[in-house]
Amino acid sequence: METSPTRDLPKEFFSDLERKFFWWEPVGPQPRSDIRILAQAMSMAGFEEVRRLEQMVGYDRLAETMLQAQPGWIDERSWEFWRGRLMHATGRRIPDAAPVRSFDAGSV
Repeated sequence: METSPTRDLPKEFFSDLERKFFWWEPVGPQPRSDIRILAQAMSMAGFEEVRRLEQMVGYDRLAETMLQAQPGWIDERSWEFWRGRLMHATGRRIPDAAPVRSFDAGSV
């Protein structure tokens, strides 16, 4: 399987993912980034969609999405699922837990 992180994907693919996995409008004038769309799909995909993501996107780009994800983009359960699959497929080190927001108690 091709796993190149630089593989270009059709815009229709991202449009399909965005329509399926986002039911709210983007905040502000900027469109959602491809990485944000992938992270949301990774968090919500059923198994058939998981296989489609792996085939269309490739393991390396999915792993890179995890490494660049912002807090809250991928839920804990999905993080653990993808972490196991992608570490096995790529040999890359992916953190044990998804990124979380931190707050300074003194400023809240």
